[in-house]
Amino acid sequence: MKKSRIPHTYILIFSIIVFMAILTWIIPSGQFNTEEKAGKTVPIAGTYQNINKVTTDKDGKVTDVRQGVKGILMAPIRGGKAAAEVLVFVLIIGGSFGIISKSGAIEAGLAKTVRTLEGKDLLIIPVAMILFGLGGTTFGMCEETIPFYMVFIPLMMSLGYDSITGFMTVSLAAAAGTAASTTNPFSVGIAQGIAELAPGSGVSFRWIQWVIFMAFVITFVMWYAHRVKKNPEKSPMFQLDKENKAYFLGNAGDADKKEFKWNHALVLLGFAFGIMLMIYGVKKWEWYIEEISMIFFGIALFAAIITMIAKEAGQKEIADSFVQGCKDLTSAAVVIGLARGILVVAQDGKIIDTILNTLANTLSGLPKGIFTSLMLLVQNAIAFLVPSSSGQAALTIPVMAPLGDLVNVNRQVVVTAYQYGTGLSNMITPTSGTLMAALGIARIPWNKYVKFILPLVAVLWVIAAIFLIVGLGISAV
Repeated sequence: MKKSRIPHTYILIFSIIVFMAILTWIIPSGQFNTEEKAGKTVPIAGTYQNINKVTTDKDGKVTDVRQGVKGILMAPIRGGKAAAEVLVFVLIIGGSFGIISKSGAIEAGLAKTVRTLEGKDLLIIPVAMILFGLGGTTFGMCEETIPFYMVFIPLMMSLGYDSITGFMTVSLAAAAGTAASTTNPFSVGIAQGIAELAPGSGVSFRWIQWVIFMAFVITFVMWYAHRVKKNPEKSPMFQLDKENKAYFLGNAGDADKKEFKWNHALVLLGFAFGIMLMIYGVKKWEWYIEEISMIFFGIALFAAIITMIAKEAGQKEIADSFVQGCKDLTSAAVVIGLARGILVVAQDGKIIDTILNTLANTLSGLPKGIFTSLMLLVQNAIAFLVPSSSGQAALTIPVMAPLGDLVNVNRQVVVTAYQYGTGLSNMITPTSGTLMAALGIARIPWNKYVKFILPLVAVLWVIAAIFLIVGLGISAV
């Protein structure tokens, strides 16, 4: 494939900042009156009024809300300041998962599961997909799946399936779990924080969504696997897998032989306990970003202590893994700051409320089900250009959340539309680095895979749209 010509995310976001600054000279400025409702600052419908772009106060001071070069160049730093709490939250999460990854607990746990089910190939697919789906829904398992393609693809091929079966067992499960996020701090957690909702709130309905989503994709993969095993020529990879089988079965590696030790079990138990404590704290004690960060930092410290006691890593290696985890998410943190800069320019130009008022007047006459479906489509489209889930949250939620307020749509529904928008698009978009890397490892051409998987993604989109409609009738989605 030719190299993608889609601009880098940073370039794209800065271009939008420039474009937004130009719009402050074109779009009329205006504002709503606001009020505090359930701890959130919301605009009051029907109070919009235009304001002048250039005003002079009684002391002769001139204020011009139109944004120029100064406003554009200051947008990144001002956006970073506005999103400081979320930025630090992301870095702490990244560092914490760096330590958890260093412990080897996740890799060892999955490897043990594969060994336990050896010879029971009918159970390998659903059990493995549930585990990957849990990883996706709780912490957005994405890059962490990369090592497992070299385990599951040769495993599935040795059992008589094809490379796509092994690929979907890992990729589709993690992607579906991430789309149906429950406590994933990198997507729904950040989006809820920006929407002024407690991260982790509404988790009960989100778990119901996850169960339905996972049941559907697991059923699909098992049906496909049975079909291909019965008739290999039904596989879109039938010809290519003739070469792939020799490659994978000759280079399967020993990742699936990783020993599961007592320290791995303790780390996984500590992680599970931390997640449950976080859910309880959010619901019972109204915990917010600071407390959620505390939980993940505590999980990381526990994992570090256990790993050092087991003598699998020293204090320097643990510290380096924390730093590396932070580095891995530095790009996401920068994207959040830059994306918030777009909002800063629009807010200073007093055009956000004008845009919201126009959208509200345009969409207010639509049934809410159509409104939520349109939101989902918009998020799908943006995800192709901004494949970073955290960046997309920072870019869209500040606009979508108050828009939902104006048309009386729960902010939790707005967040749900965002998470499915980014989750479903990243199952197929060529701008997703993880997807393209995984397909490269699996030796599956992107165009062949998209042609195969697109009908399934379309069905998942319809299911997501139904979830949004159902969510309209639930007060705490």
